[in-house]
Amino acid sequence: MRYAKKMLFVTIKAHLIYAVLFLPNTFAENINYSHYGPLSVYAQSPMQAASLTPMLRSGFALPEGKKELYGSATAASVWAETDEYYADYYQNSLNGGIKWQLTEKWMLDSHYNWSFSGDNHLDSVTIWFHDAFGIGQNGRDNTTKNQNEIYSKNGIYQPDISGDTLNNAISFYLEYQLINENNYGLSIGGSLYYNYVNSGPFVDNRFEQALQLNYSYTTGMHSLYSTAGISFRQNNESLSGADYKDHALMLSLGYEFLMGRHGWLIELHHYDGLLNTDNDFSKASHEVFLGYRYYLDNSAIEFAIVENLLNMDNSTDIAFSLGYRIMI
Repeated sequence: MRYAKKMLFVTIKAHLIYAVLFLPNTFAENINYSHYGPLSVYAQSPMQAASLTPMLRSGFALPEGKKELYGSATAASVWAETDEYYADYYQNSLNGGIKWQLTEKWMLDSHYNWSFSGDNHLDSVTIWFHDAFGIGQNGRDNTTKNQNEIYSKNGIYQPDISGDTLNNAISFYLEYQLINENNYGLSIGGSLYYNYVNSGPFVDNRFEQALQLNYSYTTGMHSLYSTAGISFRQNNESLSGADYKDHALMLSLGYEFLMGRHGWLIELHHYDGLLNTDNDFSKASHEVFLGYRYYLDNSAIEFAIVENLLNMDNSTDIAFSLGYRIMI
């Protein structure tokens, strides 16, 4: 695992050096803004963030031989209080990877994710955001701020998880282009995922797999994205030993409105519950992503807000993500 991480970081560093050295040539190329597709933000619901969850992806292929180097940082606040469990903690993650259109039909995406718990001071921001948009607090405004703790009736007792690694995963996604027309594209892909955490309450050593189908349609200033996926796993949830379901479905829709260099995005995500339990984590979670993307000549900066929907006790309260993507 250490070797895989080292190789990934070396590869990213090499591509960054390449981008700087050959920046004038890169700027000269005409990159279609629609090549970037949906937001590059991972699922934020606690169970889904800690396992393999298919991402909403474009149904279009990149130009043959083109690479996209991407990275992002996400800060999330988790709040859930039921008769069976209590969770009030911060979830922070760093993500990076490389997409490479190997041939006209085949694309490979290598991705690394590290998540950890640490005070990101989002409690006050979350309360303000919910008040500003008329969203219920679900009891958050009646509890002590800046906590990092998880308790449950089945034996979980973690009064302070500050600094603990939640997830340390590398994944590979291989995609085959079925259709790639001017206005619509259809692709199918599969993922292999490995999570390894060697210490702390979230110790884990697990492989997972997923399949997904992606369809996109674009016309003028409008782009529509959709993905249906299914993930597979055979292991226990690391913190409590609760059984995972052996498979879970994911459905996502996304829309982008493009005005010049400005892209405004909204995405809706449905994730099946992952645990074989009687609590809310066995039920589906839902997230809405609201994003803004500014396009440079050969790169893009994107900002996203993630908010949970419908079930407030099995998904992240709110998350903020900032990312950078560059075509080389």
